[in-house]
Amino acid sequence: MAAAESSFKIILGSSSMARQRILAEMRYEFTIMTADIDEKSIRKEKPEDLVTALAEAKAIAIMARLQHTDILKNVACPTLLITADTVVVYKGTIREKPCNEDEAREFIKGYSGGHAAVVGSVLVTNLNSGASKGGWESAEVYFHDIPNEVIDSLIDEGIPFKVAGGLMLEHPLTLPFVDAVIGATDTVMGLSKSLTEKLIEEALCQPGSSPRVQNMS
Repeated sequence: MAAAESSFKIILGSSSMARQRILAEMRYEFTIMTADIDEKSIRKEKPEDLVTALAEAKAIAIMARLQHTDILKNVACPTLLITADTVVVYKGTIREKPCNEDEAREFIKGYSGGHAAVVGSVLVTNLNSGASKGGWESAEVYFHDIPNEVIDSLIDEGIPFKVAGGLMLEHPLTLPFVDAVIGATDTVMGLSKSLTEKLIEEALCQPGSSPRVQNMS
């Protein structure tokens, strides 16, 4: 459904430039509202459970904020809230955004000549009906050897601190060293297009219910 044809509004609950770019590529118009939550306070052993819980927590926080605004007043068409989260899994360990330069360097050096998995969730909440539909996808990224000078440049630009696992696939410094992606590239970037489209349709068509989590890998 292109933006010109859509009969609903979208709020993207993310400050991620990659997610904003992906949603724009899908030809949707949207407004942005971010969640003020302590992500480190939400812990799960399995990466798919963690990204699902974080997307749900973001949605809850944003809906609480919306209650104190006029955004939803006098809106004739449905409004959908899209929240998402992404983590990297390396050798069985969940990696979120690196905390400091040493951790960022450790993360990227680990990927050099190796591979990592990316797990990303999407949650679409229909703010009118209460229907909430969620799912997750995973992908694997294989890397060539990444030179130390490239790692230094990435850290100097502050790139690793903005993304889960310090991994920004689409960055011009990173992309030449990507050997292969098994799965959808947009999943790695933070928002699966196919999953988002599917969940939008479900949230619009089905009555209110509890979030349903689906593995789309």
